[in-house]
Amino acid sequence: MLNELLLTLQDANTQWVLFGTILLGVASGVLGSFALLRKQSLIGDAMAHAALPGICIAFLLYGTKSIGWFLVGAAISGLLATYFIQAIINHSRIKEDTAIGLVLSVFFGFGIVLLTKIAQSENGNQSGLDDFIFGQAASLVGNDVRVISGIAIALLVITWLLFKELKLFTFDRQFAKGIGLPTGFLNALLMTLIVSAVVIGLQAVGVILMAAMLITPAISARYWTDRLDRMVIVAGTIGALSGILGTILSSLANRLPTGPVIVIAATVIFIISLVFAPNRGLLSKGLKLYRVRKSVAKETVFQTMYDLSEEVSLSTPNFAFTIAQLEERRKMPRRKLESILHQLQKEGYVFQQVSDKWRLTELGAYKAHEITMNNRLFEIYTMYEMKFAHLQSKTNDEWHYKDLPAKAIEDLTRLMAVHERGLKLNPVHFARGEKYHVKAPSQSTKKRKKEVNSS
Repeated sequence: MLNELLLTLQDANTQWVLFGTILLGVASGVLGSFALLRKQSLIGDAMAHAALPGICIAFLLYGTKSIGWFLVGAAISGLLATYFIQAIINHSRIKEDTAIGLVLSVFFGFGIVLLTKIAQSENGNQSGLDDFIFGQAASLVGNDVRVISGIAIALLVITWLLFKELKLFTFDRQFAKGIGLPTGFLNALLMTLIVSAVVIGLQAVGVILMAAMLITPAISARYWTDRLDRMVIVAGTIGALSGILGTILSSLANRLPTGPVIVIAATVIFIISLVFAPNRGLLSKGLKLYRVRKSVAKETVFQTMYDLSEEVSLSTPNFAFTIAQLEERRKMPRRKLESILHQLQKEGYVFQQVSDKWRLTELGAYKAHEITMNNRLFEIYTMYEMKFAHLQSKTNDEWHYKDLPAKAIEDLTRLMAVHERGLKLNPVHFARGEKYHVKAPSQSTKKRKKEVNSS
């Protein structure tokens, strides 16, 4: 197998194809990142299909196969399709996806008509136009690869020189326009670059699959990073790797078309990214969700025992509860509840008394008190969020009252006391099983409550 691979790589035609697909993958990944972030993923598909009539017209005018004229015709046709899409969006109520689908189908249908006409002509079989529909990377010769490589390198250089401007234009077009950037020119330039990347990939990948070559490396890279500069590098690397794998696998296997194999390789890399990416991958998200659910289940048990203890503290000094009592308060599968209680027992937060009753330890009481206090203050915060607009908005997962300023904690505690009518529990006494009495609200408390309600 290794010897066969070495012999394949020594073949001159394979080396040309490999070099061309690598540069094509890099250019497609880099420019596809901008198309993806601008939510114009279908633009690549539209440009690829719209390029077909341009290629056919170039053949009819020139009379024979010429990669240079074909690329010029495809570029003009693609840019014309881009203009029509923008014109339809700007001068009608048709949305972007509908406009893309309309222009794509019209141009591609016109291209098929021209292709059929050419096939019926005397020299139609020698046109080589079928290579641009389904892709035929193996048919690339040295001159074709030199043209593709030159255009790909030019695209990468232009993107590198204008990276800051394109980045700002991609994320905030209005701000870019406000600071004086020529947004109209940048939009036209970016569309030209994308069309050019599509055009140079038509012979290798084909009209039908070129959109996948443009978008798949970019969406794969999006799973690995949140920074555009890194995303562009990762997308280019994935595109190049897809070109290498597709070319080698198609060379080792007889009669496998290179373009579709390249797309399949890019898709496999996307699936790996989708599942195993460290922050956005399904596996990582599944583990995070499992940990969050486990943590929430523990907090639920803590707060349930604390709430029940508050309710019975006037008459029951031991604060021990059965699993049935805990289940009645907050619905949870019995097996899961038992598992959590045994886990908390190992951690020293609860202990089991006779008759299958569970009770918080002194350490567990502190923990339960802190969790309950945190959740209740968060509820108060959400009720009076406008009063605490100076605080940074937080979700329940990020919230912890100890991170707030002392004044905010004092105000939240006062509002909570108003709502709870002065009920206070000390975690140390709570763990020892001492009795509590609900304090009647004082005149100042009534006054504060009236002020809060009136506000």
